[in-house]
Amino acid sequence: MNSKTEDEFRPGTVWLAGAGPGDPGLLTVLAARAIAEADVIVYDALVNERILAGARADAELRYAGKRGGKPSPKQRDISLALVDLAREGKRVLRLKGGDPFVFGRGGEEALTLVEHGIAFRIVPGISAGIGGLAYAGIPVTHRDINHSVTFLTGHDASGVMPDAIDWASVARGAPVIVLYMAMKHWPNIRERLMAEGLVPAMPVAFVCNATLENQQVLETTLEKSVADLAASGLEPPAIVVVGEAVKLRRALDWRGALAGRKLEANPLKRGTVSKAV
Repeated sequence: MNSKTEDEFRPGTVWLAGAGPGDPGLLTVLAARAIAEADVIVYDALVNERILAGARADAELRYAGKRGGKPSPKQRDISLALVDLAREGKRVLRLKGGDPFVFGRGGEEALTLVEHGIAFRIVPGISAGIGGLAYAGIPVTHRDINHSVTFLTGHDASGVMPDAIDWASVARGAPVIVLYMAMKHWPNIRERLMAEGLVPAMPVAFVCNATLENQQVLETTLEKSVADLAASGLEPPAIVVVGEAVKLRRALDWRGALAGRKLEANPLKRGTVSKAV
């Protein structure tokens, strides 16, 4: 397939695209074009309304958000709706927050399209676990701290803390851990990580509404995180990061600096961990 054919959003096809973590400026050029050309946009709960403003005036916008603890459409129904819309000859855009293949069920939906013979394309997006942390001033890798990073989900398909994760290996071998959808089960996750050997003073950060104007960041430690989180009043959606990389926020909180925060040149040389919301 040549690039010209690949980039053509044809009737009767589905594009599975990532809308990024929230800030419309982080939308890819290809995803923005797909939004402008789509006949139907089936979008998730975490897609910023300002991003949807780029749709055609006559485009159909269908909400298909799935939020924990709230009534949500079933995944199979969403996938089959994409099939039906494509068979009607429409250009169907399935728009997801972050990246469709990073804890976004994009693989499940693509497999359904293959099952029913529907042509599709994947348009990657910036995942919240990378872009959201960058907006908080927390790098997922830094050569003085880590040469690997582990991305985890805080709940499985049934909404409970995933048993399939080898928490002992994660605690032992992951210098930086990034968790999606982890706030609901954070007390249990934190206890498990500490039971497997992570020290109580290990830095932790919760980044809520990442990249948006109302972004909030809580810096704490494993030991204090449950109490600090409860006291903060923060709510999902959030990204949780565990590891020494959190300390770098004292130097790299570029958004805070724009608001007047004084940044530190050498935060890794300090032994204490601060807390700020």
